[in-house]
Amino acid sequence: MPEGPEIRREADRLAKVLVDERLEDVSFGLPRLAQYESRLAGCTVSAIDTRGKALLTRFDNGLTLYSHNQLYGRWYVCQRDGYPDTGRSLRVVLHTATHSALLYSASDIEVLDEDELAQQPFLRRAGPDLLSEDLSAKAVAERLRGSRFRRRALQALYLDQSFIAGVGNYLRSEILFHARVAPGASPQKLDDTAIARLGRSTMTIGRRAYRTAGITNPPSRVRALKAQGYKRADYRFAVFAREDRPCYRCGSLIRRTTASSRRLYWCPVCQAP
Repeated sequence: MPEGPEIRREADRLAKVLVDERLEDVSFGLPRLAQYESRLAGCTVSAIDTRGKALLTRFDNGLTLYSHNQLYGRWYVCQRDGYPDTGRSLRVVLHTATHSALLYSASDIEVLDEDELAQQPFLRRAGPDLLSEDLSAKAVAERLRGSRFRRRALQALYLDQSFIAGVGNYLRSEILFHARVAPGASPQKLDDTAIARLGRSTMTIGRRAYRTAGITNPPSRVRALKAQGYKRADYRFAVFAREDRPCYRCGSLIRRTTASSRRLYWCPVCQAP
């Protein structure tokens, strides 16, 4: 499933061809949304933003297209009427004079006015966006110390979208490793130094993944591994999907477990309890 950085990059790509552009034609592959086709055709896209893994396409008539890719959804951008060769199910079509934005395979799609948007279930329970300019390492640390979250194991907390929206499975493993904290620890058992480190790591890894299209290793390590002939799959992560391979810090073998029904990777030495 794409995580917050991937969705934000998708929003950036869509914004380049949609924002401030008039929609000449709109269609939906879901019958329940057909009523909005005429209401959106002729509108101008005013903004595209994200909240965690949800993407919000805003129109100048006050309506917003809410979409969540979940596991299989994917946006394509192409020249007007240049449909991709794919077996996916087409859900949303937005045509400007020059380009087409096409959403395939997603099913969590709604068209909402401002009042409905404020009551949308996912958005109501979502915490601050990982990539929000308003979020800081200090704010993350304060949330970790708060009564709502401090007793929960980090390995579960970092998948809870009400904590930080946009963190998913690979980011969870990479943030906890970067912060050098045990996945099973809870914030109340960490000292102030570890909490501060975890706050900084959350911001560093999330924003690095956004800038680099999902690469969480530090640039110096990436350059060194590239120079040795490694491919992207080998230099992308520090621990995620690296079970039984040596830790880049200490050389111990990376371990894998299942937490919150999702695979999790950690170093038993760098992240010792």
